[in-house]
Amino acid sequence: MTESFIVAIDGPAGSGKSSVSKAVARRLGYGFLDTGAAYRALAWHVLDRGDDTADEAAVLAAAADFPFAQGLDPDDRLVHVGATDVTDAIREPRVSGAVSGVARVPAVREQVNDAFRRIAREAEYPAVVVEGRDITTVVAPDAPVRILLTAAPEVRAARRAAELDAEDAGAVAAALHHRDAKDSAVVDFLTAAEGVEVVDSTDLDFEETIDAVIAVIERRAPGAQRGADNG
Repeated sequence: MTESFIVAIDGPAGSGKSSVSKAVARRLGYGFLDTGAAYRALAWHVLDRGDDTADEAAVLAAAADFPFAQGLDPDDRLVHVGATDVTDAIREPRVSGAVSGVARVPAVREQVNDAFRRIAREAEYPAVVVEGRDITTVVAPDAPVRILLTAAPEVRAARRAAELDAEDAGAVAAALHHRDAKDSAVVDFLTAAEGVEVVDSTDLDFEETIDAVIAVIERRAPGAQRGADNG
């Protein structure tokens, strides 16, 4: 059996990296790891302990006792903290507003990144599509397939507004820009590192973007084993 490998996908908010990565994993029979879910779960864990994610000491204490588990099935991505199913809870606004507080702590990022590598290494899939913010440069800099998925800011804002069924696209655009600015202080996810291929979906629809990503995978990992096709 061919050794499992990582398909590393980075990109800014609203780039479609989560939905595209999930669809690619489904089509190729690969596992799918949403790294943002781990940071959201840790933010939920900090809040559940009654602490504030702006308190770095509290975040580090919570990270030291963080029984996180995440499924890799692109159609059944359950997230647990201990025995608690937090799959839906981590998408609540209070968690979304707190997640940057945990993601900005370097020691936390290092710990969580180690967990990502372990999860991918132990996966029972031919490959795992790992998407997030510093996957191509920090989590898996040696991955055979590294992609920066991006789009023009106005396109990303429009897509995010549509996802949220929001009437005020301007407010969504402002929130997206604010998040990009905060997160870019921690990691550069807007510039492709050496050896990273850019897939710009500004002028592509969803299916075309999936095809573009798969084309990169087939070019960078020719002959790679596929798993069961769920699509």
